[in-house]
Amino acid sequence: MTATAPTDVRPDPTGTGQGDDHASLAGFGYRQELHRSMGRYASFAAGFSFISVLTTVFQFFAFGFSFGGAAFFWTWPAVLVGQLLVAACFAELAARYPLSGAIYQWATRLSTPAFGWFAGWIMVIGQIVVVAAAALALQVVLPAIWSGFQLVGGDPAPTTATGAANAAILAVVLLALTTTVNLLDNKVMSAVNRVGVTAEIIGAVLIVVLLLTHTERTPGVTLHTGGQGGALGALLIGSFTAAYVLIGFDSAGEMSEETRSPRRTAPRTILLALASAGVLGGLLVLAGILAAPDLADGRLATEGLSYVLTSSLGDGVGRILLADVAVAVAVATLAIQTAGSRMLFSMARDGVLPFSSRLAKVSPRTGMPAAPALLVGAAAAALGLLNLASPEAFLAIGTTCIAMLYLAYAMVTGPMLLRRLRRLPLSPATGPLHDETGKPLFSLGRWGLPVNALAFAYGVVMTVNLAWPRAAVYDPAGGHWYFQWFTVLFLAATVLLGAAYRVYARRSPSVR
Repeated sequence: MTATAPTDVRPDPTGTGQGDDHASLAGFGYRQELHRSMGRYASFAAGFSFISVLTTVFQFFAFGFSFGGAAFFWTWPAVLVGQLLVAACFAELAARYPLSGAIYQWATRLSTPAFGWFAGWIMVIGQIVVVAAAALALQVVLPAIWSGFQLVGGDPAPTTATGAANAAILAVVLLALTTTVNLLDNKVMSAVNRVGVTAEIIGAVLIVVLLLTHTERTPGVTLHTGGQGGALGALLIGSFTAAYVLIGFDSAGEMSEETRSPRRTAPRTILLALASAGVLGGLLVLAGILAAPDLADGRLATEGLSYVLTSSLGDGVGRILLADVAVAVAVATLAIQTAGSRMLFSMARDGVLPFSSRLAKVSPRTGMPAAPALLVGAAAAALGLLNLASPEAFLAIGTTCIAMLYLAYAMVTGPMLLRRLRRLPLSPATGPLHDETGKPLFSLGRWGLPVNALAFAYGVVMTVNLAWPRAAVYDPAGGHWYFQWFTVLFLAATVLLGAAYRVYARRSPSVR
């Protein structure tokens, strides 16, 4: 590690925050290489577009309903509360450590370099898997807009062989486009994010309003579990939908080195991105359940919200709204790929990854780290092509990425909790006491310990729930034990590969 303790940050009389932002970064031992051009809305867009309620709700609604029935709606507020606890902890850290590679940087500074390295390693692998999962979501939307998007013919449902194969093709095309944008320029990437998020918010609000004007039943239906299995098991599995949607809010902190006045901006936008996405997503789920033509015909459990839109609102309006969802999928894939590339860049500039010198290189012209963007895009495309092997890969990829991010989050809230219990400061005594405007840094105050404890406990429980090898979830057709254990095996392989690299790197420093 080359970082040093930061110095206090004085209010910037110019109002730009640029001078103090650069000085703050230098206090950690880093040069300003990424272009600092993002304002508050762009920071919010970074977190919101990673969450992308339209992408993720449309992608996983059918799965949640198939297991939990209408009552799976109640898993939404439960997961939202849990994630808000985590986000509150992250907001404190974003104010104290406004650095790219947020999870890696925070875990390292709260614990040890080795522990922080594994947190960053798990997080970046998880982000690559999330990129693949987000790109695969195009299959849920595009064929419902126009049958011509089903390039391989056959049934477009993602759980069928033809649907899975087509999803892989669409995902690779999308990843080629998002990688290109990630190579262009920081301002271009930020502009695409802002426009996409604005369109997504407008589209989500329109969908909620229109569906609520076409309701077929009352909210009381959400008290009936239905779905597969017993009530508790069904709801635990049904919570996967909310768990998958409500991740990535830390991206607002991930982009701190490209954000003006990050100590003030990032904590607010982390919380705002999660809260607004949580409310919108919950309303989407509820509106979809209430407006579905029939809860018992099986279509809601296989076709999800796309079926509700086209059936309740008509093909014309439904397809227009689905086009907005397709835009959200593309922007979400871009945002997640950007976050993953920043994690790789942050770790590489500390010299702790293979080929660090190349991965840490930033183009002076574009302000973008090109090699990490290419690596994340190529790795995500390779994962997406697993869909060609089996339809079960779609669900395995989706649930694995959630479990990995939840584990990485717990690797931050855990050391943070230990520091609180030991009455140690969250940042060095020489660190800043105020944000760029001279106001005290965001802090949970006396609520810090209980919020942190609950956030850590929630993260551990959800990680176990997501990774549990349920045959009914991961291998419904039977005969594929490796899919049933896919999440556990992938996590184990990630840790073992990371450990092997660290042992090899210690013996052969030249690999960096």
